[in-house]
Amino acid sequence: MSENASLLDRSMADLAGLVARGEVKAELVASLLLDRIAARNAALGAYLTVQRDETLAAARAIDEKRARGETLGPLAGVPIAIKDALATRDVPTTAASRILTRDGADPAHGFRPPYDATVVARVRNADALLVGKTNMDEFAMGSSNENSAFFPAKNPWDLTRTPGGSSGGSAVAVAAGLAHGALGSDTGGSIRQPAALTGTVGVKPTYGRVSRFGLFAFASSLDQVGPFASDVRGAARILRVIAGRDPHDATSLAAPVDDYEAACGRDVKGLRVGVPEEYFAKGLDPEVEASVRAALRGIEGLGCELRPVRLPHTRYAVATYYIIATAEASSNLARYDGVRYGLRAKDAPDLGALYARTRAQGFGREVKRRIMLGTYVLCAGYYDAYYLRAQRVRTLIRRDFEEAFKEVDVIATPVSPTTAFRLGERTEDPLAMYLADIYTLPASLAGVPALSVPCAPTAPRDGTPSLPVGLHLVAPPLEESRLFALAHAWEQISPARGLRPSLGDGGSAR
Repeated sequence: MSENASLLDRSMADLAGLVARGEVKAELVASLLLDRIAARNAALGAYLTVQRDETLAAARAIDEKRARGETLGPLAGVPIAIKDALATRDVPTTAASRILTRDGADPAHGFRPPYDATVVARVRNADALLVGKTNMDEFAMGSSNENSAFFPAKNPWDLTRTPGGSSGGSAVAVAAGLAHGALGSDTGGSIRQPAALTGTVGVKPTYGRVSRFGLFAFASSLDQVGPFASDVRGAARILRVIAGRDPHDATSLAAPVDDYEAACGRDVKGLRVGVPEEYFAKGLDPEVEASVRAALRGIEGLGCELRPVRLPHTRYAVATYYIIATAEASSNLARYDGVRYGLRAKDAPDLGALYARTRAQGFGREVKRRIMLGTYVLCAGYYDAYYLRAQRVRTLIRRDFEEAFKEVDVIATPVSPTTAFRLGERTEDPLAMYLADIYTLPASLAGVPALSVPCAPTAPRDGTPSLPVGLHLVAPPLEESRLFALAHAWEQISPARGLRPSLGDGGSAR
């Protein structure tokens, strides 16, 4: 590997420091990374759109800024990938849906927003390099990235398997070394599950911690924007950049933003870690359970105290989520009608036909399924029986966490019941697909922060390669620093530390 190419193997903090001190040109970083993307993206499907010329121009602007003696931001010259559900000024943005393209086929012909989402503007202002828009399940509806209207993303650990979803492209970009960090969105586990399945770190912050202005809405009471990175410190750095009150988003909180990176390295001795046995019941893959329990023993060895806790309403989380989320989706997606932007059906005889034909041609099967389910549970006569009851159960789930956090500081569980599954394995069985998020949904419904950090991967056997496993850490609202402290402490002793997929092109991801 050349000295220049090894630049891409540096940590986020190292790379930003090199660029900020002028020891490395941002333009060189951009050029090397774009070449790597060109070589690997066709096999991995991580990016829908790559902004080569714009990235090089932004890199030159960063170098010129430094030459003028101006201080660079905390992401100086760091390549960051953006989930295609986030509005990015004058860059094709499709949410991986045909309905947001002019021709119904090519993401390059996607809707071009006239503004940046707040999180995009914040990473841009921090002098990051925004290299492209990443693949995803259409409108963030899916757990495998197979619901992308264009092509699936593939897991760099095994190209026959999914990277999880819906932020699968962002996870693949980081895992495969095609970006140092990425932004994703998490409605029911869409950052944490793909992070677990690709061996990356993924964070869902407290509801309201990060602005959703410019995020294409799926379920507004659940949607959150968060970071991916190859290590805990990198994820902490990105979250600090994007967190904080935004006047464009009334749900964003005015609470102070901690120095999350400073929390990495903090002593965790004496921290009380709750272990809910409901999360280790039937359905959990034995190898995943063994890896997570080994991580819990490691955390105990750091001086933390493991305590059993109960989250008794966990078993209702899947049903509750798929009533609330689909009801909100049916409302949010009503705006895509072929009139204002995106795809428009041809030769419709009247306005009603235009709506119906455009939505039939533009939405994929899973999106249609969820719109119909959500419309049904909101119908007169069913609202009380389904939607209102689901909201009451959501309150019970939130109270479970409130009671548990009276006894412990952090809760630890698996992220996913299995390792990455094969492409096509669950596409005809929606219930099996929905159960992929069974451990991440409760934290989403409760609005509490959570992250996935790698623990020991499975052992290779019978032609199956070693696959990543994620440890799920959950904290009380606005206690992201506590999560980063524990995750970083675990990362230092984790057997997964430094492991990267071999990409079959003569190199590894980092």
